[in-house]
Amino acid sequence: MIAYIKGIVTHRLLDAVYVNVHDVGYRVYVPSSVQSQLQVGEATCLFTYTNVREDAIQLYGFLTMEDYELFLLLISVSGVGPKLGLGILSAISPEHFVGLIISGDTKGLQKLPGIGKKSAERLVLELKDKIESLGIAGTFTTQGRISPVEQVPVGTTEEVLEALMALGYSAQEVQPVIQDVYDGTQEVPVLLKQVLAALGKGR
Repeated sequence: MIAYIKGIVTHRLLDAVYVNVHDVGYRVYVPSSVQSQLQVGEATCLFTYTNVREDAIQLYGFLTMEDYELFLLLISVSGVGPKLGLGILSAISPEHFVGLIISGDTKGLQKLPGIGKKSAERLVLELKDKIESLGIAGTFTTQGRISPVEQVPVGTTEEVLEALMALGYSAQEVQPVIQDVYDGTQEVPVLLKQVLAALGKGR
């Protein structure tokens, strides 16, 4: 198992990055929030999960141990594989996901890609106690990653993300733009218009 990858980012793809480690290139699948923080030519260190399949060996990477541990908990749920787990953490920030779980908001979870009513109920059932017992929610809180406003699971940014995905955009494509444009004050119509303008400019 590869615990982490430390090297230079050489390429950025839609859902992955290439990292050069001593002239060996590793393709690492990352959430959109991670990809937006990585730049070609810069050094990075990604904590990695190794997924071994019959036809491939895949790496999934995260910038912090907390996000990595949350990903491991997420894919421990029956029916949630690495690809779906990555899609979920690309569509919503880790702190918002933790907020959904600890508040038991299954309706909010159903807004995530690939998650239906039964899957949402299963996520809460299997993860709430684990998150609380392992102190993950407390870790996010003490790091200042969850504010009282952020704990509201379905907010302005999530509604804008859902609207953009309905227009054919991918979560990986628009999530970084939403995070860049949103200053915490815009209402949904205004933010949606601003994000669309930014996407039109190739921001």
